[in-house]
Amino acid sequence: MTDSKLTRRGLLKGALAIGGGGLIVAASGGEVVAASSALAAKNRPTPYTNMFRRPPVLLPYAQGVDAKGPFARYALTQKVGTASIVPGLTTKIAGYNGIFPGPTLKVQQGTRTEVRIANKLTVNPLHGREFSTVTHLHGSASLPQYDGYANDQTRPGHCKVYQYPNWQQARTLWYHDHNHRTTAQNVFAGLAAMYHLHDKYEQAQLPQGEFDVPLIVSDMAFKADGSVAFDGEDNAGFMGDVILVNGVPWPKMKVKPRVYRFRVLVASISRSFRFALSTGDAFHVVGTDAGMTPKVNAVTSWRHGAAERYEVLIDFRKYKPGQKIELRNLSNKNNVDFANTGKVMQFEVVADSGPADTYKIPTVLDLGPQPYANLGAIDVNKLTPAMAKARRSMRLERKHGVWTINGETWDDIEKTNFQRVFANPKPYDVEIWDLVNESGGWFHPLHIHLIDAKIIARNTTANRQAHAWEGGGKDVFYLGENETVSVLMQFTTGPGNAGGRYMMHCHNLIHEDDDMMIQFAVGDINANDPIKMDAPKYDADATWPATYAPSYPLGT
Repeated sequence: MTDSKLTRRGLLKGALAIGGGGLIVAASGGEVVAASSALAAKNRPTPYTNMFRRPPVLLPYAQGVDAKGPFARYALTQKVGTASIVPGLTTKIAGYNGIFPGPTLKVQQGTRTEVRIANKLTVNPLHGREFSTVTHLHGSASLPQYDGYANDQTRPGHCKVYQYPNWQQARTLWYHDHNHRTTAQNVFAGLAAMYHLHDKYEQAQLPQGEFDVPLIVSDMAFKADGSVAFDGEDNAGFMGDVILVNGVPWPKMKVKPRVYRFRVLVASISRSFRFALSTGDAFHVVGTDAGMTPKVNAVTSWRHGAAERYEVLIDFRKYKPGQKIELRNLSNKNNVDFANTGKVMQFEVVADSGPADTYKIPTVLDLGPQPYANLGAIDVNKLTPAMAKARRSMRLERKHGVWTINGETWDDIEKTNFQRVFANPKPYDVEIWDLVNESGGWFHPLHIHLIDAKIIARNTTANRQAHAWEGGGKDVFYLGENETVSVLMQFTTGPGNAGGRYMMHCHNLIHEDDDMMIQFAVGDINANDPIKMDAPKYDADATWPATYAPSYPLGT
């Protein structure tokens, strides 16, 4: 192992605690580290005693219409905050606006957004070095310089202004930290939140407002004093013993006898879930990573890896007031489970004094027109293998103690001054990529930036096709043990994007940090350089911000 690998292991080794206390840590047979919180009995959270809460919605500080169309400007600050997560203790977290999860952004398709993200963190408590950050809007077809490239760091005391085009069809996105070598600990500390992109087709067909509910599911471990605990020593994965939904351990939610839409994001750094209802009733899957599915499928459970998003309908009209229904986790192979990790949250049906819900659960959905079809863009659900101009293979495996893709790591990319790419298609080309998990005793949720893709084959299903819940576009692909998944994608950049370099990596964030990440490019690999390109300067008086340095001191 090289010195750089030893340094990276040193960065991840040990326990992260924004505070102090103890931690009980053990490694499973699959090498993943699992932590049983070292909390006293009086401080251990009890399932279904805390009320469910939604993250706050962030409002823009400015909005309007200019020559390019509607726009909205937002401001976020990455800072340390205090949360009440476990009974009788407080937990320091590093979050957007000092909370976990961070605030939700709700944006209408076609409204350009500018998000000014200020880094007011100081020292990372794990290794005592500066707490640099990178923000990735996961699921957005952003320009490379706004995509959250791992080496495009914003140092403490600086900020970066990100621009997001929001031309895609409605979908559930999320934003999280992507700082190279410390992504896992930064996200685990609290740097994660949702971003909802709406359009008129989604708004006309799916529940909205009170009945459109975000569920950010994660797992965490705690030291005796309530501080967050983390251990990535084996570089395989980390799983805690407390399940959180929107930052609340095993919450209970009061629901009316109506149809609810749940946007489910697994924000764990390693754990996967298999969700099911205690009644055995079905979920109706209406959305995947890329938004609404053309066909609505009913499933009694689904497998959900880190960073995947599924939107499901639950019909509570069939239950009586007072009835309690649990959302459970049936778990998957190579998870490490504890006494209560099979529980997620509880729903309690309450009487509704309003009119009866007449919503009819759809069997098909109208996704609306494909944006920029005039430029050659094709609805991901309508792609066919015959359209593919190339077929490529990606092998995910562990070599010499390091996680690799096709035998390469991000270190190899860095050594070429970020010029080495796995593929270099032209804008709007269509390709098939075969994603092969050769690591044996582990699973990988593989994320490919920029694109939406259609799963056309799985080697582990009875019909060798996608699972029933995977009936729409995806940007994260669950690669189970020894699974091969074939995906069909188009490299749709949108107008004004000449291309450039984008990452792909395992979303077990410990794997990503050590060092399971490579890149591809679309068009000119040096267009829109993700590290050197200018970004807009914060200027509240300008119709649209002028060009300035990508990261600049706060107060300028």
